[in-house]
Amino acid sequence: MTRKWAGYAVGFFLVYLAVMYWYIFFGADTSIPEALKGTGADPETFLSPRELMLSEEYSGIRNFLFFSSAPYEWLVYFLILLFGISRRFEQWSRMTVRWKIVRTAVYLFWLSLLTYIAAFPISYISYSYSRKYQISTQSFSSWMKDEVIDFWVSFAMMLLIVSVLYWLMKKAKKRWWLYAWLLSIPFSIVLMFIQPVLIDPLYNDFYPLKNKELETKILEMAKQADIPADHVYEVNMAEKTNSLNAYVTGIGSNSRIVLWDTTLNKLEEKEILFIMAHEMGHYVEKHIYIGIGGYILLTLAGLWLTAKLMNGIVRRWGHILKVSSVASLSSLPLFLLLISVLSFVSDPLTNYVSRYQETRADHYAIEMTKDQEAAIHTFQELTRSGLSQVNPPALVKWIRYSHPPMLERIEAVENGKLDTK
Repeated sequence: MTRKWAGYAVGFFLVYLAVMYWYIFFGADTSIPEALKGTGADPETFLSPRELMLSEEYSGIRNFLFFSSAPYEWLVYFLILLFGISRRFEQWSRMTVRWKIVRTAVYLFWLSLLTYIAAFPISYISYSYSRKYQISTQSFSSWMKDEVIDFWVSFAMMLLIVSVLYWLMKKAKKRWWLYAWLLSIPFSIVLMFIQPVLIDPLYNDFYPLKNKELETKILEMAKQADIPADHVYEVNMAEKTNSLNAYVTGIGSNSRIVLWDTTLNKLEEKEILFIMAHEMGHYVEKHIYIGIGGYILLTLAGLWLTAKLMNGIVRRWGHILKVSSVASLSSLPLFLLLISVLSFVSDPLTNYVSRYQETRADHYAIEMTKDQEAAIHTFQELTRSGLSQVNPPALVKWIRYSHPPMLERIEAVENGKLDTK
């Protein structure tokens, strides 16, 4: 029975990969509409033939890896359950000490290590292609350092979450999902508060913007937007990537305005100011608080549905998955699998909201800077630096894109759709 179920799972995964490969590389239409050919939204007007070819190749590879990684993760969790590996990890943890927190740590370490090893090939392939197409400038040792940091940061947070979660499952079998949701609210807010000052610096060095004249202009814009910031921070990303980025992060007194040094090196001042105005638009439109509210509601729905599904699955197929009860630590791969599936299913909705917010931020930036030319050049340079498709396949856009495709953003600026007139 175990081999049969494993065979079906692997078979479905391979068929899925074949379908997605055909869709991304052959079946999807990524051509530019006739009405937009020759405009600023047409990549042939601002990319060289080689850049255009590379952007199509790299985008296709990146999209295929994205659509492969989530189902592959589900397959790994399923096989860990099916072959009794999770149950074995739980048994090992019980043989260590009597303290539950240490048992949980032992179990979680082995599970985290196994899933990391299983996911490593896809992560490495993604890294290799980003190096090949000169998106990433990061050395292998530097990349592995970030991977190790990721592993331990994730492990520490998961240890806290899993310890509390499974304690709740034992104490409140029917309403653990509700209490877990209530606790997730302050946890998420605290995490957003501490991330800019405790977590982000683990990966990169942050320091005050060297260009004080530019900093003054950005802080003047921030003052207009009522953003409580006294400094603009620069982060050394050139040693890792050729991509461009800037953002406003944190909440309250821990709010930070951050510019990647690649952005400073590759864009003109007016384009940098447009990007900063866009990021400030998110703050003014209170997108961060809307995002928190949406996350809280989705978490409530997700935990409730996960609890219902876990109860039904364990009751009907627990003997096949080697899980004796929902509150058993060996059920964690099932919990993670369901959360991952539900998150993937909700992506079209969350990305739709995000794309709307990004359009609103573009609108705010145009209104603040009054510089359409800077906006168009910025979008074009973002396309070039990231080798992005301006018009991705429809399925890719709906499931993967949190920002509108560049075709839509440039066309909106050129046609005055973001004007306030």
